Amino acid sequence: MIQTIGVIGAGQMGRGIAQVAAQAGYGVVLLDVNQDLVNGGLAFIEKTLAKAVEKGKLQGSQKQAILDRIKGTTAYDGFKDCDLVVEAATENPDLKRKIFQELDRVCKPGAILGTNTSSISITWIAAVTKRPQHVIGMHFMNPVPVMQLVEIIRGLATDDATFAATKEAAEKMGKTVAEAADYPGFIVNRILMPMINEAFYALMEGVGTPEAIDAGIKLGLNHPMGPLTLADLIGLDTCLAILNVLHNGLGDPKYRPCPLLRKYVDAGMLGRKTGRGVYAY
Repeated sequence: MIQTIGVIGAGQMGRGIAQVAAQAGYGVVLLDVNQDLVNGGLAFIEKTLAKAVEKGKLQGSQKQAILDRIKGTTAYDGFKDCDLVVEAATENPDLKRKIFQELDRVCKPGAILGTNTSSISITWIAAVTKRPQHVIGMHFMNPVPVMQLVEIIRGLATDDATFAATKEAAEKMGKTVAEAADYPGFIVNRILMPMINEAFYALMEGVGTPEAIDAGIKLGLNHPMGPLTLADLIGLDTCLAILNVLHNGLGDPKYRPCPLLRKYVDAGMLGRKTGRGVYAY
């Protein structure tokens, strides 16, 4: 039975996962590489919960109880008593494998090792552990406290008990689960990223301004935001990383990242998190 959940990464995804897990009543251990990043993640969660109190969605006592369930750490040994650990680090394959080797070392037998990867093979990540049957994909959507979906992805060796426990935890966090097969991009990004990529091609070729492209999709297809605005929210570096995984993993030229997207990333214009992407913030 899952009672304590570890989360790796106090950025926009990790802090969101930590928040919804604590709101669901789980004890949470939130890790990042230094204390400043951990403190930043905790402060953001506190700010988000404070807004919920202001809007009458939470009581002050509930807010404090949620915060009290989250502990910060910079050491992997903090996960030794966790029943489930969800990795939400940068979408870098080699980094994720190093993290899972460390988790395999410190986590107790039977603990589930989850990854929030949005595109990388669960089977490939699990192969560096001695417990591939307990490794699973748990892909939350951004922003985590708002978005209802979680994709759950089995690796080749993931057993039924691991899947069932992970699904139960996601549902306890108030999420709807979509089970996806272990193919590059899974379901959501397999469909979403080609649309974002095509929006960059349309921009590069002068088909429309950013505003016109986004308005066309937002109003013409009834999407909540346009693809270029969404790319800025996700992070252009993350979009490029996912497209590279799709292109390399599936070998289909339709996934080739747009050169303009590469230029933005090379320039350090990554979207909202850097203050400039397709749009200025």
